[in-house]
Amino acid sequence: MQVTSTGSVRVDLLGGTIDLEPINLILPNVTTLNVATSLQAKVLIETNKTETILIYSRDYNSEYVFKSEDITDVNLYQSDFFGPMTFVMQILDLFGFRKGLKIELSSGAPAGSGLGGSSAMGMTLYKALKKLKNESYEVHDAVKKIKGVEGRILNQGVPGYQDYYPAMLGGVLSLTAKPGEICFEQLYTQDLKDFLERHITLVYSGISRQSGINNWDVYKGFFDKNPVVRQGLSTIADLSYKAYQAIKDKDYTLLLDLISEEGESRKILAPGIVPSEVESFSMNLKQEFSQIGIKMCGAGGGGCFILTHKEMDRVKIHQRIEQSQMQVLPFEILSPLKIEQ
Repeated sequence: MQVTSTGSVRVDLLGGTIDLEPINLILPNVTTLNVATSLQAKVLIETNKTETILIYSRDYNSEYVFKSEDITDVNLYQSDFFGPMTFVMQILDLFGFRKGLKIELSSGAPAGSGLGGSSAMGMTLYKALKKLKNESYEVHDAVKKIKGVEGRILNQGVPGYQDYYPAMLGGVLSLTAKPGEICFEQLYTQDLKDFLERHITLVYSGISRQSGINNWDVYKGFFDKNPVVRQGLSTIADLSYKAYQAIKDKDYTLLLDLISEEGESRKILAPGIVPSEVESFSMNLKQEFSQIGIKMCGAGGGGCFILTHKEMDRVKIHQRIEQSQMQVLPFEILSPLKIEQ
């Protein structure tokens, strides 16, 4: 038997970091906005009669073979026996699979890009395994499971939830929280898609990053009552809610301004959120182009960032990116997916 599955990585527009619990319940009017992109995680699973699990990772360009007798609780949860495949193997264990599978997978995004590629891959693998077992699933339950597995492996504090939903839902999402519950609203329209694709450029800096460290510093600062962090996150929450309203009002020019403002506000949260190379590059762009903004993706520190700009400046900005030896990552915003239950 063979099954396949795909799931989008996200580009976050506003409201990252405030999707950490319980910050999302403490600040008022918290909403996190992101888009599901054509950069997609892909999973193919084939069943067989072997006593092994074979995994081919396109991200690592490597093949891994694990014998069924090696797939023990000790190796899964108390050691680094499975190395970079620990996340995959722990997801397989949710379903009780310890042999008889060949899996090909890719995350859909460069390593350390800040686009939530590993989370999207985890959700995509979950969908594929449900399909293999001919079982239905509920979106929030799937997110809780995969976020729990990834948080345990990362071991760097509380993981946010925004990375997991685009792979399941597609489109343009607003994510909000209630105690014990995450709520999503689909904001996708064709005119919003077209506007964003014309006025936003996604750039891969090539700079390595450790997003968990940034998130933990901010998280700790918030609960240590650091006034700079508290004010910074409050400002981000305010800007994100205004952006939500701008989308509802179809005021897309204001939306671009708010994305840029959010990027500026994020800089104060922790040292190194915007690497010096990216800061220098953006300053040069601002001297040449009017109405340009920058926002790091995810928790920052490297990886990807987005530029907001006039449509007429797009080609020249792309040329400047290529000259800097950074990389434009072309993408489209995907339409909403049918929610499987």
